[in-house]
Formats: sequence, C-alpha cells, structure tokens
Amino acid sequence: KLRWGLVPSWAKDPSIGAKMINARAETVTQKPSFRTAFKRRRALIPADGYFEWRKVGPEKRPYRFHFRHESVFAMAGLWEAALLPDGSEMETFSIITCPPNAIASKVHDRMPVIIPPEAYGRWLETEEQEAKSLVDLLAPYANGDLEFDEVSKLVNSPRNDTPACIEPLTGASASGEPPTQLDLWT
Repeated sequence: KLRWGLVPSWAKDPSIGAKMINARAETVTQKPSFRTAFKRRRALIPADGYFEWRKVGPEKRPYRFHFRHESVFAMAGLWEAALLPDGSEMETFSIITCPPNAIASKVHDRMPVIIPPEAYGRWLETEEQEAKSLVDLLAPYANGDLEFDEVSKLVNSPRNDTPACIEPLTGASASGEPPTQLDLWT
C-alpha cells in the first residue's frame, strides 16, 4: 500500500512526505527529493477525476476535472521506499504536476501530468532513464476531452466518502449564487 507524499529513501523523518504530495515537472529532474525516483521509480496513478479549488471572493470552491466520457486516465507519479527508524519500510508516492492547459487554467495554475495510453510502456520502463528521454511527457494534457464541474464542498473532508462528492452542482451553489462554470469560460 502506497502513501501519498513521497518520502525520499534518505529522509530521517517520514513526516516530510506531507510536503511532497506533488512534484513540479519543471524541476523534478533536479530536486534531490525527486530526481532518483524520476530516473528509476516512475508510476502511473489511475484516476477517473481530480479536484482543484478556485478562490472566489473569500471562499474556495471545489471543481472536479474528468474526461468527457468518464474514462479512467493515468497521472504521472514517482514512488520511493523509505526505511523507517523502527526498521520497517514505507512506500510513498507523489504526483507530477505541470502548468495548466487552457481548460484547467480556468480554475487553477497547475494540473497533474496525464500520460497518454500509448506512452505507458515508455513511462514505466524499469531501466534507468535519462531525463531528456521522458521530459516530453511532462506537458499539459493536450486532448480536448478534459472538462470540469463545480462540486459540493462535501469533497473538502475525507470523512465524506460518498458519490455526492463528485456530482456536479445544479441550481444555486452553497453561497446562493448560480454555478460559476459558465463564468469561467468568459
């Protein structure tokens, strides 16, 4: 079982993982925390969507990004196995993010790197890879089938493990304003 938040193998304190849930595509090959994993321990993180929050006045509103046909996709990830002080091993991972494409930029200034299916084998190659052979994959998702919906603030708590977390808001939002999706396209 992998935990989100990469803990480098050399880390003395596993709590460092809380600060490393994401790795920036622009620096992943240079940062000591990520560069070895990038060469040797890449992963595909399957998902049918991801969430981002947009600040609207004093509040942050959640949005779910997904493919138009709700298909599963794979985000670029890195993993590490760290030896803990008690001698046990902990496996952790991070998701690689990049600048947003035109759709994602309507809500947030970053997005996960989405690996196209035809590149899965190249991304997962177990031989050590030169960074330059993979950096072309660390780009904003270009296909036009990514879309987003404003969703309930239920998603803000991990205790709310219910389908209502991903259902698009209809009618008035929690603030009494109409949904902002149309506003985002202007």
